Amino acid sequence: MTQLDFIFMLTRNDRTVADAAEHLETALQAGIRHIGFKDVGLPFDALRGLAHQIREGGASTYLEVVSLDRESEIRSVKAAVDLGVDYLLGGTHAENVLPLLKGTAIRYYPFPGRIIGHPSILEGSQNEIVQSAVDLASYDGVAGLDLLAYRSPGDVPSLMAAVCRAVPKPIIVAGSVDRPQQIEVIRQSGAAGFTVGTSALDGLFPADSTALASQLAAISACARG
Repeated sequence: MTQLDFIFMLTRNDRTVADAAEHLETALQAGIRHIGFKDVGLPFDALRGLAHQIREGGASTYLEVVSLDRESEIRSVKAAVDLGVDYLLGGTHAENVLPLLKGTAIRYYPFPGRIIGHPSILEGSQNEIVQSAVDLASYDGVAGLDLLAYRSPGDVPSLMAAVCRAVPKPIIVAGSVDRPQQIEVIRQSGAAGFTVGTSALDGLFPADSTALASQLAAISACARG
């Protein structure tokens, strides 16, 4: 059975939480090795501290961009370069982002499809989203895609499988994952990983308790398969 990368996001409702550093320490002690945060919710100086703490703990760093306007996204990308994160997830302006990442080691996973609102919602038909995914993946500087599958109103399993079939690069499924059945569908689709933030921090994932350590252990077990 394929093991998925479980990326723990220090976020609730698409915003980095104020007590992220405390939750990060719990995650590192739990052995989580993929940890990220959003570009909104905390000042960038605080995000710098999180990035340093993640690296010192031996984990990979992820910054997910949920700002939808071009200028905010560019500011966030420049901050990601300054922070030296390992992965840049999300964003909708690949043509503006790619030149900023040239020469860096950052792996870039933009959002396919039309993204609206905050928390972010994925709009469009399956064919439109797949075509967007194919177009984005054609860029040399795009390492993979960040798919808001469970924020889409359509047939989610079909959408994930279609994108994974059409794109020869890894797909991360982000947003609104809160139960084991979803993770199994993600695995069957051929995706490489998934993010969880709100459901773990709020104790919503089925586990021995609502405590974060228990939540992370349960999600990690599902990721291993």
